[in-house]
Amino acid sequence: MSQQDQPGERRAPPTAGRPVAAPIARGLVWRIPLFHILFGICWILFSDQAIGALVSDAQTITRLQSWKGTAYMVATGALLYLLLRPLVERLLEAQQRIMDSEARYREMFEANPSPMWTYDLDTLRILDSNPAASAFLGWSRGELRGMEMHMLWPAEERPRFDAGVAAIRAAPDQPYARIERLRVGDGGHRDVEMRSSELVFSGGNRTRLIVMYDRTAELQSQRSREQAMARLQEAQRLARLGSFEIDARTRRGHFCQILQRLVGHNAADGRPCALQDVLVAANPVTQARLEQMLDELAGGQAQKMDVLLPFLGPGGHERLLRLRVQCVEEDRRRLLRGTAQDVTEEQQTRRLLGEREQQFSELMRILPDGVMILSGEHVIYANPACAGMFGRKSEMLLGEPLSALVEPADLPPLRDYLAGQGQEPSPNMLRADGSAFRVALSYSNARYGGQDCKLLVVRDLSEPERMRIALAASNQELQAMGRQLFTAQEDERRAISRELHDDIGQAITAMKLSAHAAMSEDDGARRLEDLQLLAGTADATLDKLRNLSMLLRPPQLDALGLEAALRWHAGVLMRNSPVQLDVDIRPLPQRPEREIEQTCFRIAQEGLTNVLRHAGARSVSLALADMDGDWLDLRIEDDGRGFEPADAHGLGLVIMRERAQSVGGQLRIDTMPGRGTRIHLQLPYGQPTVH
Repeated sequence: MSQQDQPGERRAPPTAGRPVAAPIARGLVWRIPLFHILFGICWILFSDQAIGALVSDAQTITRLQSWKGTAYMVATGALLYLLLRPLVERLLEAQQRIMDSEARYREMFEANPSPMWTYDLDTLRILDSNPAASAFLGWSRGELRGMEMHMLWPAEERPRFDAGVAAIRAAPDQPYARIERLRVGDGGHRDVEMRSSELVFSGGNRTRLIVMYDRTAELQSQRSREQAMARLQEAQRLARLGSFEIDARTRRGHFCQILQRLVGHNAADGRPCALQDVLVAANPVTQARLEQMLDELAGGQAQKMDVLLPFLGPGGHERLLRLRVQCVEEDRRRLLRGTAQDVTEEQQTRRLLGEREQQFSELMRILPDGVMILSGEHVIYANPACAGMFGRKSEMLLGEPLSALVEPADLPPLRDYLAGQGQEPSPNMLRADGSAFRVALSYSNARYGGQDCKLLVVRDLSEPERMRIALAASNQELQAMGRQLFTAQEDERRAISRELHDDIGQAITAMKLSAHAAMSEDDGARRLEDLQLLAGTADATLDKLRNLSMLLRPPQLDALGLEAALRWHAGVLMRNSPVQLDVDIRPLPQRPEREIEQTCFRIAQEGLTNVLRHAGARSVSLALADMDGDWLDLRIEDDGRGFEPADAHGLGLVIMRERAQSVGGQLRIDTMPGRGTRIHLQLPYGQPTVH
């Protein structure tokens, strides 16, 4: 911004300001005294000789000598007057011209539009300033007069001021020009071009004149240009954008440093380089394509080129460059000017962004919750799950106002919530058919399509509500089942107790009495009769105990397995019944666990018993088979009267479901009034492991 002090040529002062009589005065300084001495010597010598030759009287000679001195004084005075008069007139004239010149210079100093001031080189105090300087610096003329010059320089510029003063004092007769930054009266700063030259006054003080030219706007513009260029270069560096200019014929030219760094080339000396030395194609195909396009540009077949090509970068790694080139003609030469931008990371980022967008779209597609984006209470995006909740297609929701999707009573609280004022609501939304469904909402602020939006996650509470109701009903059923099960267990215990007491107990008592009777009987025939009665009673008692045990757990289940136990139980149960039994029990590839066998047997037992008690069926089928080696499949179907599933509140069906679920199985009962009942049971061979 600043320039070094430059000494210039000293100007000669104007001719009008020189004393015209100066040469004459310098000559008369020694001529007049010399003439006076010579004339006096001649007068003394020759006048005395002349008087002595003419007069002999001494008294007369004395009087003549007095007259001679008087005549000498008058003659020399007159001669001096004649000699000095022109000189004095010329001196006065020159002095007047000097005063007039100084007055004109003073007038020029005062009226000059450029700021000017004079200062004493020894004291560095301002002697005087013109009005333009006062207006420019912001101090009055009186304030500037006597001010020390360093006060006009900012504190940080003081070393530069001292260096300038030292340079001027070293060569005071030389003019100087420099760029300085001055402090003005309002506290601001001005950049000025300052020119300084020497002034000569009669007082003998070393005085200099300073003339200033405001360069603030010019230097600010220059600094702005430099900053703009620096920002441009920084932007090019960040954008990895370089430029080049080559001859269209020789393919040699200049490449900027940024481009050379992009491709790992080093030509810091600034000499022209060949294109193939800087831009090294990654493969021969790329090189051939580049040469062809440049030939088309140079031959006028194409005006511009914009293409992505792979080149070798630093370390031999492949980089993708975007070349933009155009052909221009300058000084009868065809030049190729262009830019090269490294877009390797950009292309990678675009590819990753595309993958992320695809993943996001797929996530939105498979997300079970609804996602809706609102802009100004209008839908601008809805995923398939959200559209399905409203019974529409995704594109049919676009542009729909929020008021058309929410029940009017729930709209104000929802608006407050979206404005960040209310609590999270659970509004009723409206489907396309006009039906309402309750949802849970959560939202966040988002950017979509370049605008601020609201992203809503919508969860349909219809299914959770139905599950909650079903769970409550199941809990009630479980509680009722628990009470009924307890009652059933107590009834069963009482029945077993009654059976044991009434039948088994009486039979044992009879056996005891028969044994005592036989022991006390002397008649052999009667003793044999008592013993036979005792054996018959024992056999009947054993049959009753066997039947009771089989009701609790058939021995075939442990001894022969599930298939035989089911076949035996179905045959025994239906033996004295008019219901026709169809059994299709196939061998299982492996034996299920004990708990699985018992569960399957009890469900089959309950199902067949229900057929006899409630179905009024003519036929029933029992089928057992394997499913894929992992499950056993039990089916019981009848052609009875059926029932309404919603009206079935019996304990048996509940127990059947609970038994199946307790071992990880599935039970499905399909029935309708008048269409029979189908029980389908699937159980694993082993119970699932609980972690």
